[in-house]
Amino acid sequence: MNELFLELKQAIIDGDEEIVGELSQKVIDESINPVDAVQLGLIKGIEVVGELWKVGEVFLPDVMMSAEAMKVGLGLLEPEIAKLGMSQGEAKGKLVLGTVEGDIHDIGKNITGAMFTAAGYKVFDIGTDIKAKDFVLKAQEVGADIIGASALLTTTMSAQKEIVDYLIEHNLRDQFKVFIGGGPTSQAYADEIGADGWAESADEAVALADRMLAK
Repeated sequence: MNELFLELKQAIIDGDEEIVGELSQKVIDESINPVDAVQLGLIKGIEVVGELWKVGEVFLPDVMMSAEAMKVGLGLLEPEIAKLGMSQGEAKGKLVLGTVEGDIHDIGKNITGAMFTAAGYKVFDIGTDIKAKDFVLKAQEVGADIIGASALLTTTMSAQKEIVDYLIEHNLRDQFKVFIGGGPTSQAYADEIGADGWAESADEAVALADRMLAK
């Protein structure tokens, strides 16, 4: 089974959508834990690509190919993860998740959504390039506990602050926890804009939510 995860990881690094699809289907067919497949296969692969990108060993087309392969894998495995979550009974909490206005990056968001689903949360993924108002309206509609806002560009980080500002402006700040994440963000920035939480990885975000909602 570990061999399968290694093959998944390599297929992500290679940006091979077909192989990722075949291996993800094999995970399903053989009743292998889809959470492990995501964490030990897909995520490990995209992490390698990210590191190679930082040091200039791969280029944007390579990153995009890996990102598309990642979407194929998540597309197959996320429904299986959701089934696991449903079998655990009532959801731990509700999370509205999206990428902020002006930003269309979704790899981190998709991984985070998968991990929260696996951990037993009900996730409402509202997509990319989402206005602050629309985050809040969706959170009100579904009775969310947490609003999760991702930004991968330094130029769109301010849109995360707009969500906090919108909540304050409309006297809703105490109704929702606001989590932020994404490459250029940090705990210091979360503190600066008045967000409730920041995490470097999806696993850490889930652990933070568990602690916060248990209070």
